[in-house]
Amino acid sequence: MRFEEKQIVLKDGRMCILKPNSPEYAEDMIRYLKETPTETDFLLRNSDEVHFTVEQERALLQGILDNPYQIMMVAIVGGRVAGNAAINGIGPQRKLQHRCSLAIALYKEFWGLGLGTAMIGYLTELARSVGAWTQIDLEVVAENEQAKKLYEKCGFIETGRRHNALRSDDGTFHDEILMYKDLT
Repeated sequence: MRFEEKQIVLKDGRMCILKPNSPEYAEDMIRYLKETPTETDFLLRNSDEVHFTVEQERALLQGILDNPYQIMMVAIVGGRVAGNAAINGIGPQRKLQHRCSLAIALYKEFWGLGLGTAMIGYLTELARSVGAWTQIDLEVVAENEQAKKLYEKCGFIETGRRHNALRSDDGTFHDEILMYKDLT
């Protein structure tokens, strides 16, 4: 989905631009997908699972940009990618068309600066503008207290738990907390 850029000021005084992710950021996104999992164990993907070529990433980003039911936002600080967030419809079936899901990750150096809150706030506005969705769903690793607090601050409510949803390479299992936000 295409949407208007929005400028915000981070808690440290730096300017940030929230804008549609696009093919021009393909190389940056591949780097982001490889680096952010090294900064936290709470992401779904490991660095060694990123195998996209720049051409594949460009095509993926273009497809998302052209789809009115997919929203991908990139945060740019000082000319570089600071984070990425997305909202996608859950499915095309009529019984699912009212729901969308949220995913977000930031480089660690941008944690605690208000960027996550701003991105989720703007994504919520954009999700409402689509007109089809009445709720946003997300999953968060149960041990990720910082993210759970962010989501609660942004209006998300815990609705359940998925037992042993994730297994780390060391064999440990992690539950996921299911959360949602009403858009009506």
